[in-house]
Amino acid sequence: MQKIMLVEDDAELASMVADFLRSESYDVTIEYNGAKAVQRILTESFDAIILDIGLPGMDGIQVCRTVRSDFEGPILVLTARGEEVDEVIALEVGADDYMAKPVRPKALLARIKLHLRRGEPHETSDGAVISIDGIEIDPASRVVKVDGVDVHLTTAEFDLMFYLAQGAGKVIGRSEIYQALLGMPYDGLDRSIDLRVSRLRKKIGDDPHQPDRIKSVRGVGYMLARQA
Repeated sequence: MQKIMLVEDDAELASMVADFLRSESYDVTIEYNGAKAVQRILTESFDAIILDIGLPGMDGIQVCRTVRSDFEGPILVLTARGEEVDEVIALEVGADDYMAKPVRPKALLARIKLHLRRGEPHETSDGAVISIDGIEIDPASRVVKVDGVDVHLTTAEFDLMFYLAQGAGKVIGRSEIYQALLGMPYDGLDRSIDLRVSRLRKKIGDDPHQPDRIKSVRGVGYMLARQA
């Protein structure tokens, strides 16, 4: 049974969400306090985190920033309706996805299933490690190395790296990336993939101002370049 940490200070909402997820065979732990949630996330084992941004004291942004380097699973944040600033900041500090309140349990479940499924090992057609100009991507172990050194990637970052690597040397459109990684069409405004690319570039040592590995193609999408 997969374990989910739900961090939400609204007891009624937390109970409703937890009961629904438990009915879908998930083991759900509720924590109402951000600081206590951090302690548990860093010392216990969870497969995913659902995190409210508007927590008293240590808010959801601080929680996400604190645990992101140690927690590799998906983090989905809950934001107030229309608070785009919160959504952007959450993605910048490492959240994998966000959902505006009021929470729709079935939609939340679909997002959680999608992210947990993407955390499972991938296979290439021949099961081989993908090697591209000093970058090695092992889909079985979900490990990425740059020049022989392991790079710590979140589940979402690995998924993006692996997806781009499968089409290395080809431009992949934003719509295709959104559909493949987020299971939804690109609306022309959402920046979650752009911010994920930004984090990924930093981790693989790609110059964010003049990237030579993950290249942006204006108005189209991204390409993992092969060096000549």
